[in-house]
Parts: sequence; C-alpha cells; structure tokens
Amino acid sequence: MSNEKQVDPGRRVMLAATCAVGGVVGLATAGALVSTFQPSEKAKAAGAPVEVDITGMAPGEMKTVEWRGKPVWILKRSPEMVASLKKTDSAVADPESKRTPDALTPEYARNEHRSIKPEYLIAVGICSHLGCSPTSKFAEGAQPNLPDNWAGGFLCPCHGSTFDLAGRVFKNKPAPDNLEVPRHMYLSENKLIIGKDEKGEA
Repeated sequence: MSNEKQVDPGRRVMLAATCAVGGVVGLATAGALVSTFQPSEKAKAAGAPVEVDITGMAPGEMKTVEWRGKPVWILKRSPEMVASLKKTDSAVADPESKRTPDALTPEYARNEHRSIKPEYLIAVGICSHLGCSPTSKFAEGAQPNLPDNWAGGFLCPCHGSTFDLAGRVFKNKPAPDNLEVPRHMYLSENKLIIGKDEKGEA
C-alpha cells in the first residue's frame, strides 16, 4: 500500500486557480509599478519644444503660450516700439544682456532688441525678483506706478520692477536681471519653435 497522500481533485483545481489569480495580481502590480516610473504624456509634453503660429499678429499684439509650465510672451513690436529701445538703453541696468547670459539670453538675442527679428520679442513672463508675472503696460506716458517719461514695457505688480519692451530691467529695481529669453528659432516666416534652436533643445 502506497504512503503517498491522495490529493482531492477538487482541492487540486482550487490550488491551481489560486496560483493563477495570484500570478495575474502579481503581474498587474508589477505593471503598475513600472508605469509609475515612466513619464506620462503630459510630463513629456511639459518639457518639449512648443510650436507657435504667429500668422496675422498685428503690431502691438502679444500672445502667451505655455512652455515647461512657464508663460512665454510673443510680442510683435511696432516700428515705434522698436525705436523706443534706443531711448531706454541708458535707463536699463543691463542693456547688452551681459549678466548671466548663458542662463538668460541666447547668443543671438544679446542685442538691443534681445531677439532674432527686431519686431518680435520672445520672453518668459516671470520677474527675475520673486517669480511674479509682470503685466503689459504698452501705452506711453505717465500712469500709476510708472514714470512720466514711460516709453512702454512691463510692470511687475508685486514689487514694482519695470522692464522695457525688450524685457530689460530698469535700474534701481528689485529684479536683479532681465527677463529670460528662451531658446527659439523660426521654422518659417510665420512659425516659430520655443525651447529649441540650431544647437538643440533647451
């Protein structure tokens, strides 16, 4: 007579079913863990370059797009706006964008208008002081919290820093630096990409 225990066929089925369910749960858990280490599509998109269509923008018009969670301004400057930059050269703290240039201003934007094309300003709309977003004050002349000879630009509502129409900070203001100009390039006459240029992505 054999000493081996006979396993009830019903128990054998139950054991197999339990193992199968455990395996499925294990795989599902492992899959969930792996997926948490992979960036979501939204996260990938947050750091990716952004294409912008500037067709039909009128002089003096500004549009805002989001890149890496930051507001990026595209301002189409009128000829008068471009001309005003010569007037503000002596009043801004860093007219040639020499302060921390590699972090704030690509080489092709280290000029008076801080851009590739004089008529377009592309800048990150975040004050270099404490991260507030300045407001546009394009009208010339005396206005609340602005000097009588105001030539147009941006005013930070948090602590009063002012920037000209090239995003250059005026002297003796809390903001230490000009507004950041992100890497960008033109794909065509009416299309540009923010976050990428001929040297690669930012």
